[in-house]
Amino acid sequence: MAPAPHPTPREQVIEAMATLAVALDRKDWPALGALLLPDATAYGARGRTRIVERVRDHLEGVGATQHLLGNHRVTLDGEGGSARCLAYGRIHHVGAGSQEGDYFECMGEYDDTWVRTPEGWRLAHRHFDMQIMRGSFAVLKRGD
Repeated sequence: MAPAPHPTPREQVIEAMATLAVALDRKDWPALGALLLPDATAYGARGRTRIVERVRDHLEGVGATQHLLGNHRVTLDGEGGSARCLAYGRIHHVGAGSQEGDYFECMGEYDDTWVRTPEGWRLAHRHFDMQIMRGSFAVLKRGD
């Protein structure tokens, strides 16, 4: 049996995006932080610690979440040290605690910049263009 081919940079970036989505869904804050550059910008915050805190403020008090990604369009810079990835996202949040029975769902497009480091691809910048919202935004909270 031939060995599996090494993943291409494009495949590596898409895998990094998926790993970040899983960290969000599992509320695995250390894993989320490990995927961010120290000076990253995302979710309206700058810096790894502030980004993780911002995400916790919105997801820690939520029940189950699911970040679905698709239609990835990856563009590598000329030397392969950074990449831009545009991808559709459909994100569903189930209410918990005082919001049990409610939900918030949003759909849009991620615009990410990833940088190759010795540890792998790390997020430098993320913007989510939310195009569709359904349900109650109040579902997103730190916790009761």
